[in-house]
Amino acid sequence: MADTTDSNTAEFDPSSPPPSSTIANASVFTKNEHDIERAIPPDPEPELQYPVLFSKTFCQRGDPEVKKARMVYLRSFLLGLFMVVLAMFSIFSIYWGSLWKIPAHPLEGWIVDFDEGVVGQAAIAALPNSSIIAWRIIPGTEFPGGVSEIMDKVKDDQTWIAVAVNQGASSRLEASIVNPDPSYNGADAITVYAAEARNENAYRALIRPFMQTTLDIFALNFATQLAPQLSSAPDIASLLSTSPQTVVSPVSYTIVNLLPFDQPVASAVAFVGLIYCLILTFFVVMIAYGAREESGINKMLTYRSLVIVRLVTSTLGYLALSFCYTIFNLAFKLNIWHRYGSVAFLLFWMLNWVGMCSVGLALEAVISILTPKYVPFFLILWIIVNVSVSVYPIDVLPRIYHYGYAAPFYNVSNSIRSLVFGTRNILGLNFGVLIAWVVVSCITLPFIQLIVRRKQEAVQNAAIIARRRAQEKRSPVVR
Repeated sequence: MADTTDSNTAEFDPSSPPPSSTIANASVFTKNEHDIERAIPPDPEPELQYPVLFSKTFCQRGDPEVKKARMVYLRSFLLGLFMVVLAMFSIFSIYWGSLWKIPAHPLEGWIVDFDEGVVGQAAIAALPNSSIIAWRIIPGTEFPGGVSEIMDKVKDDQTWIAVAVNQGASSRLEASIVNPDPSYNGADAITVYAAEARNENAYRALIRPFMQTTLDIFALNFATQLAPQLSSAPDIASLLSTSPQTVVSPVSYTIVNLLPFDQPVASAVAFVGLIYCLILTFFVVMIAYGAREESGINKMLTYRSLVIVRLVTSTLGYLALSFCYTIFNLAFKLNIWHRYGSVAFLLFWMLNWVGMCSVGLALEAVISILTPKYVPFFLILWIIVNVSVSVYPIDVLPRIYHYGYAAPFYNVSNSIRSLVFGTRNILGLNFGVLIAWVVVSCITLPFIQLIVRRKQEAVQNAAIIARRRAQEKRSPVVR
């Protein structure tokens, strides 16, 4: 049978090239396809939505975001205000309680009768125990050194006040009555010794006013009782003309301030300046805390290294700060040289340093657990606890305030008074108490830091476990 296949139809040969017309059509199609893609604009990228700032009011209604923020703000503010009120009633009461019943107990005073005559007996009878001073009557024979020995004991803080009825007071008065003496002075009969620098508040508010009032009454009563006897004397006219003071003021007194508080700038150093020093140490604590947070060494260093860094940087910081504080006080002409000489500067510097460490390291220890949010409440407590026992003598405060003998402010103030005014030298005891506070802080700081570090490690381990579990959920196990 003849082959009837159309000559225009050929078998497909995969090795043969496509016809030119096919290539041309394909190129035209591809070109048109690209033209269409270029003609269709791409989908626009979603526009980022930024929050609109500074556009709402506090009392705006209908906005859930403002409502939520307002509730958080009010809750935080009112809670903080409640804590401040609670601190006022609980912490301020410590200071108010130290002052509202002054004196809660009397100061100790001595009556030393060197006269052993009419004047001495009258003086003893005129000075009974009171709420301000509890008297102890001591015979003059116990002071072989005389008045100078009494003065030394007052300076040595063995008594707050000593009333000496001077030897021969009665005999001099009797002699002036018999033979009028124009040089007779009734104030030579009684001498009162006290030391203002030991506690200027007690001297000015308690000791001096009480003694002036009591002895003025005694002198007036003594003169009143003596007047009838003198009026019947045959030579009363001669007595009035020659020695009228014998009649008008037969007995009087003299108050001797053995250690006057004669440097007003010392009040800043011995009391108010202690509060400022505590606040300065608080600044150092906050600066160190911020530096650790900013640098990240809290989470970078080992426990031992972090404790060493905190203790060393704080103590060295207080060393430099105390040096500047010492120079600052000397610039205002604080005289610390008259008792301890050239070593006084070193003593004053070391006192300021140890004092700052005693209060500052306590803040450094508690900030780890209280955090900067709550450590100001401890700061207020720390100030009030120290100030409450530094205004008046602890002897006149309620018994609960006897903790003050171990308070940093009390010991620093005592040492400053010894340096500046020459009061009793108990620098060794004062430094010992302050160093004990430093040791306590050096023990509590590592302990608190250990607690905080374990909490941080527990949080970190919990986060690692949670992350691993999340990865396991995203990555199914292949079996």
